Amino acid sequence: MSKDTMSFALAEVLRSHVDRRDQQEQAKRRLRELIEEGLSSGSGRRLTRRVAAELKKRALGAPD
Repeated sequence: MSKDTMSFALAEVLRSHVDRRDQQEQAKRRLRELIEEGLSSGSGRRLTRRVAAELKKRALGAPD
């Protein structure tokens, strides 16, 4: 069985909207993945000021 396809050009405004929507969906999927990973990683640890500072440095790309 063959599939017929159709191509068409979208106006720039519409293309930008579709691109943004796709990026939002990707971000939602990634967030869900990260939440699931965190939930399945075992027991957590208390967030102290020291741990928070370490996480902030790591998030900002500072070397260890």
